[in-house]
Amino acid sequence: MALDKNGIAKRIAQELKDGYYVNLGIGIPTLIANYIPEGMDVILQSENGLLGIGPFPEKGKADPDLINAGKQTVTAIPGASFFDSATSFAMIRGGHIDLTVLGAFEVSETGDIASWKIPGKLVKGMGGAMDLVASAKNIIVATTHTDRKGNSKLKKSCTLPLTGLACVKKIVTDLAVVEVTDKGFKLLERAPGVSIEEIKNATEGTLIIEGEIPEMKL
Repeated sequence: MALDKNGIAKRIAQELKDGYYVNLGIGIPTLIANYIPEGMDVILQSENGLLGIGPFPEKGKADPDLINAGKQTVTAIPGASFFDSATSFAMIRGGHIDLTVLGAFEVSETGDIASWKIPGKLVKGMGGAMDLVASAKNIIVATTHTDRKGNSKLKKSCTLPLTGLACVKKIVTDLAVVEVTDKGFKLLERAPGVSIEEIKNATEGTLIIEGEIPEMKL
């Protein structure tokens, strides 16, 4: 069966490495903070000026002044620091973020990402995503494989306004783990109980299938 949002976040948490500085985008990526492997030293950064984000607060213990870039209440780990947005974006643009995880409306088979413009809706802009995709050392997309109408989000080419070009390295969806290669989307893992045929039918772009495709271990 397809993963829920927490399942996607839990799988992406396996991509973290000790000592990483990580920026988590709005939506599914923020849930990753709850699944960092025990004993692993990972520092989470938010572009609104917080280095050292902890898990979401327990009910009744939220500090309304302590929020992430998505305006969700968060906690701060011991040693966390607070600063202005200029300093935050200096960290990002200076290449000090090892990994950023973003949501997306579309990803092309060449690694282009469209993550900010919702058709028919007024938006103020793409926020910090443009800087993140241009500067982070590694970019993973967390998203559902299809939209609410059943249209694939893993496309031959993006139809929505782009956030970045040829920048996405890996995609984790509710159906699969996919690597972006110079030949298209390479299927690495499938969600428990999900067939390769289901993934093929949900993928518009070129899907490369080589050998036995294991199920995700969550």
